[in-house]
Amino acid sequence: MAGDSYEGDTAAPRRSGGIRASGRRRRPLSGSRRAVRVAAWTVAGALVIGGGSLGFVYFKLDGNISGIDINAALGADRPEDTPDGSMDILVLGSDSRAGANAKYGKNEGGARSDTAMVLHINEKHDKASVVSIPRDTVVQRPSCKGDGSEKGRTVPAQRAMFNSAYKVGGPACAVKTVESLSGVRMDHYLEVDFAGFQKLIDTLGGVEMTTHKAIDDTDSHLKLKAGTHRLDGEQSLGLVRTRHGVGDGSDLGRIQLQQAFLKALIDQVNSVGLFSSPKKLYDLADTATSAVTTDSELDSVGKLTGMAKTLKGIKSDDIRMTTLPVAYDPGDPNRVVQIRSKTEKVWSALRHDEPVPKSATKGSAGDKTDIGGVVDDGRASASATPQAGTGQRSDG
Repeated sequence: MAGDSYEGDTAAPRRSGGIRASGRRRRPLSGSRRAVRVAAWTVAGALVIGGGSLGFVYFKLDGNISGIDINAALGADRPEDTPDGSMDILVLGSDSRAGANAKYGKNEGGARSDTAMVLHINEKHDKASVVSIPRDTVVQRPSCKGDGSEKGRTVPAQRAMFNSAYKVGGPACAVKTVESLSGVRMDHYLEVDFAGFQKLIDTLGGVEMTTHKAIDDTDSHLKLKAGTHRLDGEQSLGLVRTRHGVGDGSDLGRIQLQQAFLKALIDQVNSVGLFSSPKKLYDLADTATSAVTTDSELDSVGKLTGMAKTLKGIKSDDIRMTTLPVAYDPGDPNRVVQIRSKTEKVWSALRHDEPVPKSATKGSAGDKTDIGGVVDDGRASASATPQAGTGQRSDG
């Protein structure tokens, strides 16, 4: 990779301005596609089937959704929002151990973003790109208004791991950090925690996946023989958290598992006959709306329903999976840094509503990572080319 620069603290060029363009698209969401597609479609169906009890159903589901006003928190100092019909969503999986998540490990004083994906929906709303951001990527985190233990003060800019942004400043700081890295304005925000993810999968009826090799990871509590399995919520959570049981034991392999699971989940949602069972449809809508936290522009049943209608044509084969191009940090092999010349190609593709070129990820640490054929990770397909992750960590 001669000529490439490895910089974890250099932001991509930002688009000029910070005020929304007039005629801004009210672009729907799609979420990790994991929770978003489920939430939107099941909410829409439940409302239709609700019939005479429509008012109660709407009130109940609407009250489930937690919303955060990202726009008010960040103000005008953001990348320009271009009204071309495309849409960018930051999807986070929180690793909070508080409340119902306590069984997943010790509460270390604040949640972090265990999984981070930028979902880009193209202008025609028929194709999508998912860019996974390794949680241990060293970045220049911008100054943020504190959240949690830091609430009430401004946390200064600092060179730190990407997932620290959520810990010190919550969703707004996570969005601000992604926008600083990419120069891409996030139109929406979606968050799912461990407990919500598990319950969502259980309510859906599980997700079918085939493992070509056995997985045995004591940290994620997942033990599977080779073969086809219908994973329940706890097993699904174990799979997307697994790293010691596959490949070299790093987050590089874990991200590939997450992307393979996401693809299987989308196929599962599309195959379930939700509309033939009003009760199952309502149960799933109730669970989905309770499991997610969104930005304030998506925190109602009506808004999620509108999003679902727009995105109904996108299937798993229409989604290209990528991971931010990274290299192991020479000073700390447990961390990774961006390959700036390549990451800019990724973000430029999203800014211009174009597919991410293969040259952007060739040679990155994730491109060289092999999870040993544990699952079909989609590298050979046109729709999914999972790549990088991060260095090893001890917290599972």
